[in-house]
Amino acid sequence: MTESNGTGTPILMIHGTGSSSLAFGHQFDSPLADAHRLLAIDLPGHGQSADAANPSTDYTMPGLTSVVRQVIEELSLTDLTLVGWSLGGHIAIELLDHPSVTALMLTGTPPIGRGTLAMLRAFQPSWDVLLASKEHFSPRDVARFVSLCFAYGTTPELLEAVQRSDGRARSAAVRSMSHGEISDQRRAVEESTKPVAIVHGRQDPLLRISYLESLRNLWRGTPHIIENAGHAAFWDQPTIYNSLLTSLAADGRSFRSDSNQQLRKAS
Repeated sequence: MTESNGTGTPILMIHGTGSSSLAFGHQFDSPLADAHRLLAIDLPGHGQSADAANPSTDYTMPGLTSVVRQVIEELSLTDLTLVGWSLGGHIAIELLDHPSVTALMLTGTPPIGRGTLAMLRAFQPSWDVLLASKEHFSPRDVARFVSLCFAYGTTPELLEAVQRSDGRARSAAVRSMSHGEISDQRRAVEESTKPVAIVHGRQDPLLRISYLESLRNLWRGTPHIIENAGHAAFWDQPTIYNSLLTSLAADGRSFRSDSNQQLRKAS
C-alpha cells in the first residue's frame, strides 16, 4: 500500500484490473497528498500484493470487496472518500453503505444493474472491452490494454503492472459481475444520500458517455466529463481531477457533519 504524509481526512484509491497503486502517481505527486491522508492499495494479484490463495473466491466481487473493507477497518479510516477506477469503482460502490465512507468518486466505472445485459448497456460494443476479462495476455494484448487505459501517455512501471497482474483476477471479477454477484449499483448510486461523483474522460474508448449522462442523483447534478482524457482521467488530466476530488472530499465531510447534527436532534 502507498500512503502520503498528509494528515487531513483520508482518501482511499482503488485501481482497475491489470493495474496497481502506481496508476495514482500524479495524485501522490500533488498538493492533494499533503492536504489529505492519501492511500492507494494493490488488490490481490496486482502490484506488490500476492496472488490470491483461492482465486475462485478471492477474485470475485465479494472477495475483492472484502479485502478493501478489511483495509478500511484495520486502519480505522473515518470520514473516508473512496476513489474507484474501473474495476476499483465497482468495488467502491459495493462499499457505499459502509459507515466510514462519506463520498465516492468513480472514474471509468458505470454504475450497473445486475447481469450481463445491464453491463452491455453501459459499455461500448468493441472487442477491446473483452480484454478486461481475458485471462491470458499475449505481449500484443498487454500493449493494447495499456494503450486503452493510458492513451495519453504511460510509463514502463504501468506496463510492468499489467504484465505482472494475475490474469485469473480479470476473468473471475468480470464473471462475478455478469453472474450478478454485486448489488444493483445503479440503484445504489441513484438512491444514495452520500455524494457520488462521476469524473470521466471524454475520449474513453470503453464506456458510453450517454449512459453516464442518464444517471440521476450525481454529485453536482451531472457527470463531470474531462476533455483530452481517456479511461484514466486522473492520470491524463490530474490538475482538473485533483481539484474536483478536493471539492468532493470537502462535501463528504459536510455530509458527515450534517448527518451527525440530525442524529443529535433525533436523540
